[in-house]
Amino acid sequence: MSKAIASPTDSRAIGPIELVVLMAAMMAINAMSVDAMLPALADMSRELGEADGNRRQLVIGLYLLAGGVGCIYPGLLADRFGRRPVVLTSLVLYVLLSLGCALVRDFDGLLAMRLLQGVATAGLSVVPAAIIRDRYEGDDMARLLSMVSAVFITVPIFAPGLGQLVLLFAGWRWIFVLLSLMAALLGGWIWLRLPETLDPANRQSIRLGTLAVNMALAAKHRTSMGYVIGSAILFGSVFGYINMSQQLIAEYFGMGELFPVVFAISATAMVAANLANSKIVMRFGARRVSHTGLIAFIIVSAAQVWLAFSPYETLWRFVPLLAINLALLGFLGSNFGSIAMQPFASIAGAASSLQSFLRMVISSGLGILIGQMYDNSARPLALALLVSALIALVLVLWAEDGKLFRRLHAKQPPQSADHLP
Repeated sequence: MSKAIASPTDSRAIGPIELVVLMAAMMAINAMSVDAMLPALADMSRELGEADGNRRQLVIGLYLLAGGVGCIYPGLLADRFGRRPVVLTSLVLYVLLSLGCALVRDFDGLLAMRLLQGVATAGLSVVPAAIIRDRYEGDDMARLLSMVSAVFITVPIFAPGLGQLVLLFAGWRWIFVLLSLMAALLGGWIWLRLPETLDPANRQSIRLGTLAVNMALAAKHRTSMGYVIGSAILFGSVFGYINMSQQLIAEYFGMGELFPVVFAISATAMVAANLANSKIVMRFGARRVSHTGLIAFIIVSAAQVWLAFSPYETLWRFVPLLAINLALLGFLGSNFGSIAMQPFASIAGAASSLQSFLRMVISSGLGILIGQMYDNSARPLALALLVSALIALVLVLWAEDGKLFRRLHAKQPPQSADHLP
C-alpha cells in the first residue's frame, strides 16, 4: 500500500490517513443532509403547513432517491475531466442549494429543493470510491474503504445531536446554513490538499458509444451486479429505519428530545464494526467476512421479527438488536462494495457511477416504501430487515455460483471501450 498519492504533474501529496479522512468527509457532508434533519422534521412540517406525519419522511427519502438518480453522471465526468473538478463543483452546488433550502416558504418547495440538491451533489457519494480504486485494489481496497466507512459512519452518531443543538438556539433553517458553511470549508481543504488521482492513461473520452460500452461492461458483470443489488436491497431496509426513526423512537417509544441519543447508541456499533473489519479483512478476505456477516444478520433479524410481534417489546429490547444489525452492516457494506468494484480499473468512474446509481435508487426507493408502511409499531421495520437480508443472500449465492466463503485472487480487469478493438 502506497504511503502518499500525487499525480505526476502535481506537487501535492496526501498520506493514507489524510486520504481516509478526506474521503470520509466528502461522503459525510452528504450524510449530514440526512441525519442532521431528523430532529427537525416535525418542526419543518409544522412551520411549512404539512399535517401528514408520514409525508414529512419525504424530506429524507426524496433527497436519497434524487442522490441515487444523480449518481449516474459524476463518475462518467470524473473519468473524462478528473476527480477534483467533479468534487469541487458538487460542493459549490451543495452550498448554494443548502442556502436555498433555508429560504423556502412551503413544504412542496422544500421537497423540490431537496430533489435538486440530491441530484446536483451526487458526486460526493460517487467519486470517493473511484479515487480509492485509482490507487488500491483487492483486500487493500476493502481495508481502506472500511476505514473510510468507520470515519464516515460516525455521522449518524453526532449529526442528529447537532441538529437538536441548533434547534435549541435557532430554527431548523439554520441547520441548512450550518451545512453550507461546512461544505465550503471542505471545498477549501480539497482545493489545497487533494491531488488529481486519475491516471492520464485511463482518461475516457465523452462519446456516446464509449459511455454505453463502459456502462455495459460494468452492468453485465455477474459477480459485481449480484453484490451491488444485494447490498442495495439490504440497505433499503436501513433507509426505511432512517425514514421512520423519528416517529418510531421519538413518538412510538416516547423518547422525545432524547431521540438523537438513542439514534446515536444504535449507530455507534457500526463504527466499531467498520474498524474491526479494516483489521480482519486482510486476514480472512472480503468474501469470507461479508458472507459470515450476512448470515448473522439474518439470524438477528429473525429475532427482531419475533420480538416485534411479541408482547414483550420495549425500546431497550429493540435498540440492542438493531445495534447488532447495524454493526453487522459494518462487515457487509464496504466489503460488498470492494468486491463489486474489483473487476474495474480503467473504468472505475463509470463503474462507480453505475453501481452507486443502482445501489442508491433501489435502496432509497425501498426505504421510502418501507417508511410509508410505518403503522405506529416496529413490525414493518423488523419484517423489512429479515426479508431484505434473505434476498441479499440469494443474490450473493447467484453471484458466487452457489459457493460461499471463498477467497479469490484478483482477476484481469475488463478494458474500457477506448481499448476495445
